[in-house]
Amino acid sequence: MIFTRQMLEDREAASLAPYGLRSRDSRGRAFGPDPEPEDRTAFQRDRDRILHTTAFRRLEYKTQVFVNYEGDYYRTRLTHTLEVAQIGRTVARAIGANEDLVEAICLAHDLGHPPFGHSGENTLNRLMEGHGGFDHNKQSFRIVTELEHRYPNWPGLNLTWETREGIVKHETEYDIADANEFEPDKRGHLEAQIANVADELAYTAHDLDDGLRSGLLAFGDLANLALIRRLRNSLGLPLDTVLLRAGQIDDLTRHRVIRRLIGIEVEDLLQATHARLEAAGVASVEALQRLPHNVIGASPTLAAENKELKKHLFQNMYRHYRVARMEAKADRVLSELFITYIARPEQLPPGVRERADQDLTLQRAVCDYLAGMTDRFALDEHARLFDPYTRP
Repeated sequence: MIFTRQMLEDREAASLAPYGLRSRDSRGRAFGPDPEPEDRTAFQRDRDRILHTTAFRRLEYKTQVFVNYEGDYYRTRLTHTLEVAQIGRTVARAIGANEDLVEAICLAHDLGHPPFGHSGENTLNRLMEGHGGFDHNKQSFRIVTELEHRYPNWPGLNLTWETREGIVKHETEYDIADANEFEPDKRGHLEAQIANVADELAYTAHDLDDGLRSGLLAFGDLANLALIRRLRNSLGLPLDTVLLRAGQIDDLTRHRVIRRLIGIEVEDLLQATHARLEAAGVASVEALQRLPHNVIGASPTLAAENKELKKHLFQNMYRHYRVARMEAKADRVLSELFITYIARPEQLPPGVRERADQDLTLQRAVCDYLAGMTDRFALDEHARLFDPYTRP
């Protein structure tokens, strides 16, 4: 038996909550004709188009916190993105949201990240002062609407309105949305809100995991945090039985702690979200987006515990001297590349020069080129330009 798009859309209509987005109700794509296939919904097609982009593949070699060559065990932008998508689908399935739309937004949310993580973003934003700045959320949107060239009749991926809206309205504690062209008076739809929270949940858990694995964090130093106490009590792990030398924990215990952390976060998220939905009494996508508050989120108690943990991560991991040294290196590499390309654009690949001449300013074309680089390519390109013993 082959499940046709019509059958898949009927299944959505029967199984989704009234405030979940049905693919057959999509506002459609920006360009046409682009008829939908017979074996996939519109949102499934969006997900597939994102998955096959060059920008998505490059995430494998882009920094989350640790630069790629520091070790094979640490998260990259790609593994982070996959973890966000997994959490997002879990939440969507539990509350009747559209899993395929959530997954598409999750897979696209970090496409615009430059090399070297947030330090690379800060450097590009500084270099582009006076030329429009740089923001990885906006860059993700530009990638799917302009920069990926895969179709002869239109730029970008020609994604549905709903997927593009979800990308534009991506916002977390560290990301601010700019949705001027996507009904800014409305909140993100349910699926966009899920992607936003899944992103925060994923990076908090895996940054803690990577911090403990790398030795930048010591479990003993976390012991007094409310969320860590909750985890220890949940697992039945008294502090003196799990600590090893220098306040660290063994790998198996660390895996248990991170696994339980994600479980507690998701369970709390579902219960708190259900309570908000019940209290709001919304019965449509429109009504949900008109609420004065987001419905997806942790309970006040867990939100406070998360804030305490994030503060500890910020002070003791993101500001660790090893991370600070890599940030300084990243700033120097990207700054020197940018300045050299602007001063001597003949050193740019022909395609980048053509875009600067035809469609963009030189500064924006160079910024796009740098933002698309992986960590490894940026370092190699720096060596090709500045190391006399490296072949150009």
